[in-house]
Amino acid sequence: MASIKIECVVKDKSRIGESPVWEEKHGCLVYVDITGQKVCCWNAATKQVKTVHVDAPVGSVVPRRSGGYVLAVGKRFAFLDFEKETVTDIALVDQDKANNRFNDGKVDPAGRFFAGTMAIETRPAEVERQQGSLYALQSDHSVVKHFDQVDISNGLDWSLDHKTFYYIDSLSFAVDAFDYDLHSGKISNRRLMYKLEQAEAIPDGQCIDAEGKLWVACYKGGRVLRIDPETGKRIQTVKLPVDMTTSCCFGGKDYSELYVTSAVDGMDEEWKQRQPQAGGIFKITGLGVKGIPPYSYAG
Repeated sequence: MASIKIECVVKDKSRIGESPVWEEKHGCLVYVDITGQKVCCWNAATKQVKTVHVDAPVGSVVPRRSGGYVLAVGKRFAFLDFEKETVTDIALVDQDKANNRFNDGKVDPAGRFFAGTMAIETRPAEVERQQGSLYALQSDHSVVKHFDQVDISNGLDWSLDHKTFYYIDSLSFAVDAFDYDLHSGKISNRRLMYKLEQAEAIPDGQCIDAEGKLWVACYKGGRVLRIDPETGKRIQTVKLPVDMTTSCCFGGKDYSELYVTSAVDGMDEEWKQRQPQAGGIFKITGLGVKGIPPYSYAG
């Protein structure tokens, strides 16, 4: 088996890098800097980063089938035309909660955009509890609220047979599973799938590989975990040279590269000096497993 290699490929520091998604057509990694209020696109061939600034913290970005992207930004779902740098609002959520914002999101296999909210942090990973909800933007631009009482809505993905939805509420320190009805988009039967150990810290973003195993980025844990949903057991740990690992996705020509985002917010100067690559994006190769292409929003 090839040896694992970890390389910092995006040295531009994100305050909170998140929501990476591979765009095959352009050979690019698209991601957000939440508190930096920007959407970024790193070209793997040229190594250049293009950036669009937005007017609020941006929790996630996903591709749109008809072109462009969809954002979960502030408390809004919105379309982004990256070339024209224009944002067009679609729908507003959590109108009764002035202190909320969107966080992580992902598109399901049918083209719905799932994204959740949380209270704005007082310090990294410190929030008013149970202020968030999980929403889905349907293809007709209507919004479905799935549940509330969420602390920090975070990583999400679907099993390869589309029958299970995986979800992280970070302050539960766990990955949960739900039954998923792809036709209706309904979720049910919530249960614990994996409970993190103390050293693994806070579960953040996640993705699935082509073998149906989950990869979970551990915020303040400096690692990604590979978890078998069938057994609920951790089967691999990959440690990174930064503590604030935030999310991950597979990319590259054959989806054999795992990209991991990170953050610098909340680190003091001494910490930053010890971890000069904090806030960068890392490419992990030699894992011996591939990912699957991301789904695109259908509306």
